Amino acid sequence: MKSYRRVVFTSCLLAAIACGSASSLAADAPTFSVKMLTPEAALKAAQAALTQCRKEGFQTAVAVVDRAGVVQVVLRDRYAGAHTPDVATAKAWTAASFKQSTTSLATETQPGKTMSGIRQLPRVAAVGGGLPIEAAGNLLGAIAVSGAPGGDADDACAKAGIKAIADDIEF
Repeated sequence: MKSYRRVVFTSCLLAAIACGSASSLAADAPTFSVKMLTPEAALKAAQAALTQCRKEGFQTAVAVVDRAGVVQVVLRDRYAGAHTPDVATAKAWTAASFKQSTTSLATETQPGKTMSGIRQLPRVAAVGGGLPIEAAGNLLGAIAVSGAPGGDADDACAKAGIKAIADDIEF
């Protein structure tokens, strides 16, 4: 019986020590809150980007993803190429995932550079046209355009989308 009590006492002591260690970690909350774009804000950004591209005479597709890279909106203009929705979505996912423009990622991942292997990952589109959407230092999502003549033109349309919601997302 004494050995049973000793085992129980030792088990209780170890449990108390473990709980004490766990309680010191309790200061770190087990959940956290994040800011995300509403579907309405994502749609407003996509529409503004598409409108800008139309003004420039470009037929494009626009994709907006949330901070996790999940698609919120995809718009394709009537004569945009069949590939443009998929490319815009890949660019937006890339911008959100790497938290930088796809133009800068394209530069940083050129063949022979340290990060060149990133281009081989599935879904990565290291070409211009994708931009993160940020406010107050928080990543909210990303927007991307595909179909304009070159990454710079895609970037310009995507910037117009962000500008359209800039006042709405500042907090």
